Amino acid sequence: MSETSTLRLRIFDGSRQLFAAPANFLIRIVDGNQKQQVSKFFPNNDLTFTNLPFFDNFGDRYTVLVSLDGHKDAGFFPVKLSNTLITTLDIMMIPNDPGFSFVNARWHAVSAAYPFFASDVDNATGEARYDGLIENSEKVVACMLNLCEAMSQINLQHGTPLDYLKQVCWTVDSIPAPAQDRFFALCDVELFNQVQTAAKAGLFAEENAPQLFHPGATKSWKQIQFGEANVQLTFHQDNTGTINGAECMIVETDIDYFKDIGAHTIFEVIPNALTHSLTNPTEVYVLRWMAGQHSGIPEFAPLYSIT
Repeated sequence: MSETSTLRLRIFDGSRQLFAAPANFLIRIVDGNQKQQVSKFFPNNDLTFTNLPFFDNFGDRYTVLVSLDGHKDAGFFPVKLSNTLITTLDIMMIPNDPGFSFVNARWHAVSAAYPFFASDVDNATGEARYDGLIENSEKVVACMLNLCEAMSQINLQHGTPLDYLKQVCWTVDSIPAPAQDRFFALCDVELFNQVQTAAKAGLFAEENAPQLFHPGATKSWKQIQFGEANVQLTFHQDNTGTINGAECMIVETDIDYFKDIGAHTIFEVIPNALTHSLTNPTEVYVLRWMAGQHSGIPEFAPLYSIT
Protein backbone atom coordinates (compact mmCIF):
# COMPACT_ATOMS: atom_id res chain seq x y z
CA MET A 1 0.00 0.00 0.00
CA SER A 2 1.19 3.51 -0.80
CA GLU A 3 2.46 5.68 2.03
CA THR A 4 1.44 8.88 0.21
CA SER A 5 -1.79 10.62 -0.82
CA THR A 6 -2.80 12.78 -3.76
CA LEU A 7 -4.96 15.90 -3.57
CA ARG A 8 -6.44 17.70 -6.56
CA LEU A 9 -7.35 21.30 -5.73
CA ARG A 10 -9.62 23.37 -7.99
CA ILE A 11 -10.24 27.07 -7.36
CA PHE A 12 -13.49 28.73 -8.49
CA ASP A 13 -14.86 32.27 -8.44
CA GLY A 14 -18.27 33.53 -7.33
CA SER A 15 -19.81 32.75 -10.71
CA ARG A 16 -19.08 29.07 -9.98
CA GLN A 17 -16.53 28.98 -12.81
CA LEU A 18 -12.84 28.14 -12.53
CA PHE A 19 -10.98 31.25 -11.37
CA ALA A 20 -9.35 33.16 -14.22
CA ALA A 21 -5.69 32.17 -14.44
CA PRO A 22 -2.95 33.09 -13.98
CA ALA A 23 -3.41 34.38 -10.44
CA ASN A 24 -1.16 34.35 -7.38
CA PHE A 25 -2.74 31.86 -4.98
CA LEU A 26 -1.06 31.15 -1.66
CA ILE A 27 -1.80 27.50 -0.95
CA ARG A 28 -1.28 26.07 2.52
CA ILE A 29 -1.83 22.39 3.25
CA VAL A 30 -1.58 21.16 6.84
CA ASP A 31 -1.91 17.54 7.88
CA GLY A 32 -3.88 16.25 10.84
CA ASN A 33 -0.76 16.34 13.00
CA GLN A 34 -0.66 20.12 12.43
CA LYS A 35 2.47 19.83 10.30
CA GLN A 36 2.55 22.14 7.29
CA GLN A 37 3.14 20.12 4.13
CA VAL A 38 2.73 22.90 1.54
CA SER A 39 3.06 26.69 1.76
CA LYS A 40 3.72 28.21 -1.63
CA PHE A 41 2.34 30.55 -4.29
CA PHE A 42 0.85 28.99 -7.42
CA PRO A 43 -0.56 30.65 -10.59
CA ASN A 44 -2.98 27.89 -11.64
CA ASN A 45 -6.62 27.24 -10.75
CA ASP A 46 -6.32 23.43 -11.03
CA LEU A 47 -3.47 21.87 -9.07
CA THR A 48 -2.51 18.33 -8.12
CA PHE A 49 -0.39 17.68 -5.04
CA THR A 50 1.25 14.26 -4.87
CA ASN A 51 3.37 12.67 -2.18
CA LEU A 52 1.36 14.07 0.73
CA PRO A 53 2.01 11.78 3.71
CA PHE A 54 -0.56 9.08 4.42
CA PHE A 55 -0.84 8.09 8.09
CA ASP A 56 -3.86 5.77 8.14
CA ASN A 57 -5.18 7.66 11.18
CA PHE A 58 -6.34 11.15 12.21
CA GLY A 59 -3.23 12.56 10.51
CA ASP A 60 -5.05 12.14 7.19
CA ARG A 61 -7.60 14.81 8.17
CA TYR A 62 -5.98 17.66 6.28
CA THR A 63 -6.66 21.39 6.32
CA VAL A 64 -6.44 23.29 3.03
CA LEU A 65 -6.28 27.10 2.97
CA VAL A 66 -6.19 29.43 -0.05
CA SER A 67 -5.38 33.15 -0.01
CA LEU A 68 -5.39 35.74 -2.79
CA ASP A 69 -4.89 39.50 -2.60
CA GLY A 70 -8.20 41.37 -2.69
CA HIS A 71 -10.21 38.26 -1.85
CA LYS A 72 -11.54 36.57 1.25
CA ASP A 73 -9.47 33.64 2.49
CA ALA A 74 -11.10 30.28 1.89
CA GLY A 75 -10.43 26.79 3.14
CA PHE A 76 -11.82 23.44 4.14
CA PHE A 77 -11.44 21.01 7.03
CA PRO A 78 -11.36 18.09 7.29
CA VAL A 79 -10.18 16.94 3.88
CA LYS A 80 -9.84 13.19 4.33
CA LEU A 81 -7.03 11.91 2.11
CA SER A 82 -6.58 8.36 0.88
CA ASN A 83 -3.64 6.29 -0.28
CA THR A 84 -5.72 4.59 -2.97
CA LEU A 85 -7.87 7.37 -4.47
CA ILE A 86 -7.26 10.93 -5.62
CA THR A 87 -9.22 13.35 -3.43
CA THR A 88 -10.66 16.38 -5.22
CA LEU A 89 -11.38 19.59 -3.31
CA ASP A 90 -13.18 22.61 -4.77
CA ILE A 91 -12.59 26.00 -3.16
CA MET A 92 -14.41 29.26 -3.94
CA MET A 93 -12.73 32.67 -3.76
CA ILE A 94 -14.83 35.85 -3.70
CA PRO A 95 -13.70 39.51 -3.46
CA ASN A 96 -13.38 41.25 -0.10
CA ASP A 97 -16.23 43.51 -1.22
CA PRO A 98 -18.40 41.19 -3.34
CA GLY A 99 -21.21 42.26 -5.63
CA PHE A 100 -24.23 40.43 -7.02
CA SER A 101 -25.38 39.46 -10.49
CA PHE A 102 -29.13 38.97 -10.78
CA VAL A 103 -29.15 38.75 -14.58
CA ASN A 104 -30.56 35.20 -14.36
CA ALA A 105 -32.72 35.99 -11.35
CA ARG A 106 -35.22 38.48 -12.78
CA TRP A 107 -38.86 38.26 -11.81
CA HIS A 108 -40.03 36.01 -14.66
CA ALA A 109 -37.46 33.35 -13.73
CA VAL A 110 -37.93 33.64 -9.96
CA SER A 111 -41.73 33.61 -10.02
CA ALA A 112 -41.71 30.59 -12.34
CA ALA A 113 -39.28 28.68 -10.10
CA TYR A 114 -40.89 29.77 -6.82
CA PRO A 115 -44.61 30.54 -7.33
CA PHE A 116 -45.10 31.23 -3.61
CA PHE A 117 -43.15 34.49 -4.12
CA ALA A 118 -46.20 35.89 -5.94
CA SER A 119 -49.17 34.03 -4.50
CA ASP A 120 -50.56 37.09 -2.68
CA VAL A 121 -50.52 39.67 -5.51
CA ASP A 122 -50.94 40.10 -9.25
CA ASN A 123 -47.87 39.63 -11.45
CA ALA A 124 -47.14 43.34 -11.97
CA THR A 125 -47.30 44.11 -8.26
CA GLY A 126 -45.13 41.11 -7.46
CA GLU A 127 -42.55 42.17 -10.02
CA ALA A 128 -42.45 45.74 -8.70
CA ARG A 129 -41.98 44.48 -5.14
CA TYR A 130 -39.19 42.11 -6.16
CA ASP A 131 -37.41 44.69 -8.32
CA GLY A 132 -37.56 47.10 -5.39
CA LEU A 133 -35.73 44.56 -3.24
CA ILE A 134 -33.03 44.12 -5.88
CA GLU A 135 -32.65 47.88 -6.07
CA ASN A 136 -32.54 48.53 -2.33
CA SER A 137 -31.83 45.24 -0.52
CA GLU A 138 -29.66 42.95 -2.62
CA LYS A 139 -28.63 40.85 0.37
CA VAL A 140 -32.27 40.07 1.16
CA VAL A 141 -32.81 38.74 -2.36
CA ALA A 142 -29.55 36.76 -2.17
CA CYS A 143 -30.63 35.22 1.13
CA MET A 144 -34.01 34.18 -0.23
CA LEU A 145 -32.48 32.63 -3.36
CA ASN A 146 -29.85 30.82 -1.26
CA LEU A 147 -32.57 29.34 0.91
CA CYS A 148 -34.77 28.32 -2.01
CA GLU A 149 -31.90 26.57 -3.80
CA ALA A 150 -30.79 24.82 -0.61
CA MET A 151 -34.35 23.68 0.20
CA SER A 152 -34.74 22.34 -3.34
CA GLN A 153 -31.91 19.91 -2.55
CA ILE A 154 -33.55 18.48 0.59
CA ASN A 155 -35.38 15.29 -0.27
CA LEU A 156 -38.19 14.61 2.17
CA GLN A 157 -40.33 11.49 2.16
CA HIS A 158 -42.56 13.34 -0.29
CA GLY A 159 -41.05 16.19 -2.28
CA THR A 160 -38.87 19.00 -0.93
CA PRO A 161 -39.68 21.81 1.53
CA LEU A 162 -40.40 24.10 -1.42
CA ASP A 163 -43.40 21.97 -2.37
CA TYR A 164 -45.10 22.95 0.90
CA LEU A 165 -44.45 26.72 0.87
CA LYS A 166 -47.61 28.62 -0.02
CA GLN A 167 -46.80 32.31 0.46
CA VAL A 168 -43.88 34.47 1.57
CA CYS A 169 -44.69 36.70 4.54
CA TRP A 170 -43.81 40.03 2.95
CA THR A 171 -45.81 42.28 5.26
CA VAL A 172 -47.71 40.38 7.92
CA ASP A 173 -48.59 41.73 11.34
CA SER A 174 -46.14 40.48 14.00
CA ILE A 175 -44.09 38.53 11.41
CA PRO A 176 -40.80 40.11 10.26
CA ALA A 177 -40.37 40.86 6.58
CA PRO A 178 -37.69 38.98 4.62
CA ALA A 179 -34.19 39.88 5.83
CA GLN A 180 -30.63 39.11 4.75
CA ASP A 181 -30.50 36.08 7.06
CA ARG A 182 -34.01 34.54 6.89
CA PHE A 183 -37.54 34.70 5.56
CA PHE A 184 -40.90 33.58 6.91
CA ALA A 185 -43.59 31.87 4.88
CA LEU A 186 -46.95 30.21 5.26
CA CYS A 187 -46.52 26.51 4.63
CA ASP A 188 -48.86 23.55 4.41
CA VAL A 189 -48.95 21.94 7.86
CA GLU A 190 -47.82 18.70 6.23
CA LEU A 191 -44.29 20.17 6.05
CA PHE A 192 -44.12 19.89 9.85
CA ASN A 193 -44.90 16.17 9.60
CA GLN A 194 -42.44 15.66 6.75
CA VAL A 195 -39.59 17.27 8.70
CA GLN A 196 -40.41 15.18 11.78
CA THR A 197 -40.17 12.06 9.63
CA ALA A 198 -36.90 13.25 8.10
CA ALA A 199 -35.49 13.86 11.58
CA LYS A 200 -36.29 10.26 12.58
CA ALA A 201 -34.35 9.17 9.48
CA GLY A 202 -31.32 11.19 10.63
CA LEU A 203 -31.57 14.05 8.12
CA PHE A 204 -32.40 16.73 10.70
CA ALA A 205 -31.63 17.35 14.37
CA GLU A 206 -34.13 19.05 16.67
CA GLU A 207 -33.06 22.31 18.32
CA ASN A 208 -34.11 22.57 21.94
CA ALA A 209 -35.77 25.76 23.20
CA PRO A 210 -35.96 27.32 19.72
CA GLN A 211 -37.68 30.42 21.10
CA LEU A 212 -34.30 31.58 22.48
CA PHE A 213 -33.03 32.37 18.99
CA HIS A 214 -36.40 32.46 17.21
CA PRO A 215 -39.00 34.43 19.20
CA GLY A 216 -42.44 32.84 19.02
CA ALA A 217 -41.14 29.52 17.71
CA THR A 218 -42.49 26.21 18.99
CA LYS A 219 -40.40 23.61 17.13
CA SER A 220 -37.21 23.77 15.07
CA TRP A 221 -35.05 21.31 13.17
CA LYS A 222 -31.70 21.83 11.46
CA GLN A 223 -30.39 19.85 8.53
CA ILE A 224 -27.23 17.95 9.50
CA GLN A 225 -26.00 16.84 6.09
CA PHE A 226 -23.01 19.19 5.91
CA GLY A 227 -20.36 20.57 8.23
CA GLU A 228 -21.49 24.12 7.44
CA ALA A 229 -24.41 25.98 5.86
CA ASN A 230 -27.30 23.69 6.75
CA VAL A 231 -30.93 24.76 6.37
CA GLN A 232 -32.94 25.31 9.55
CA LEU A 233 -36.73 25.09 9.51
CA THR A 234 -38.40 26.66 12.53
CA PHE A 235 -42.14 26.35 13.01
CA HIS A 236 -44.50 28.83 14.66
CA GLN A 237 -47.44 26.52 15.27
CA ASP A 238 -49.51 29.17 17.02
CA ASN A 239 -49.53 31.36 13.91
CA THR A 240 -51.83 29.73 11.36
CA GLY A 241 -53.92 30.52 8.32
CA THR A 242 -55.61 29.02 5.30
CA ILE A 243 -54.52 29.43 1.67
CA ASN A 244 -56.63 27.99 -1.15
CA GLY A 245 -58.24 25.60 1.30
CA ALA A 246 -54.92 24.33 2.69
CA GLU A 247 -54.34 24.55 6.44
CA CYS A 248 -51.09 26.47 6.96
CA MET A 249 -48.67 27.58 9.67
CA ILE A 250 -45.69 29.93 9.72
CA VAL A 251 -42.27 28.44 8.99
CA GLU A 252 -39.10 30.46 9.50
CA THR A 253 -36.28 29.49 7.12
CA ASP A 254 -32.61 30.31 7.63
CA ILE A 255 -29.09 28.93 7.13
CA ASP A 256 -26.45 28.98 9.86
CA TYR A 257 -22.74 29.04 9.17
CA PHE A 258 -22.06 26.21 11.61
CA LYS A 259 -23.65 22.80 12.17
CA ASP A 260 -22.78 22.60 15.88
CA ILE A 261 -25.09 24.63 18.14
CA GLY A 262 -22.16 25.64 20.37
CA ALA A 263 -20.07 26.90 17.44
CA HIS A 264 -23.15 28.62 16.03
CA THR A 265 -23.70 30.45 19.31
CA ILE A 266 -20.06 31.40 19.97
CA PHE A 267 -18.93 32.26 16.45
CA GLU A 268 -22.15 33.52 14.85
CA VAL A 269 -24.93 34.52 17.25
CA ILE A 270 -22.79 36.34 19.82
CA PRO A 271 -20.57 38.22 17.31
CA ASN A 272 -23.64 39.24 15.31
CA ALA A 273 -25.30 40.52 18.48
CA LEU A 274 -22.21 42.47 19.55
CA THR A 275 -21.80 44.09 16.13
CA HIS A 276 -25.53 44.39 15.41
CA SER A 277 -25.00 42.45 12.20
CA LEU A 278 -26.74 39.54 10.49
CA THR A 279 -25.57 36.37 8.82
CA ASN A 280 -24.11 37.37 5.46
CA PRO A 281 -25.64 35.63 2.41
CA THR A 282 -22.33 35.81 0.52
CA GLU A 283 -20.66 33.75 3.25
CA VAL A 284 -23.56 31.30 3.17
CA TYR A 285 -23.26 31.06 -0.63
CA VAL A 286 -19.56 30.15 -0.46
CA LEU A 287 -19.87 27.73 2.47
CA ARG A 288 -22.91 25.95 1.06
CA TRP A 289 -21.37 25.66 -2.41
CA MET A 290 -18.12 24.19 -1.07
CA ALA A 291 -19.96 21.84 1.31
CA GLY A 292 -22.06 20.53 -1.55
CA GLN A 293 -19.07 20.04 -3.83
CA HIS A 294 -17.25 18.14 -1.10
CA SER A 295 -20.28 15.92 -0.50
CA GLY A 296 -20.67 15.05 -4.16
CA ILE A 297 -24.28 16.22 -4.52
CA PRO A 298 -25.59 18.31 -7.45
CA GLU A 299 -24.04 21.77 -7.52
CA PHE A 300 -25.51 24.45 -5.27
CA ALA A 301 -26.52 26.90 -8.00
CA PRO A 302 -28.86 29.72 -6.95
CA LEU A 303 -30.35 31.85 -9.71
CA TYR A 304 -27.91 34.66 -8.88
CA SER A 305 -24.12 34.70 -8.64
CA ILE A 306 -21.41 36.69 -6.85
CA THR A 307 -19.17 39.11 -8.73
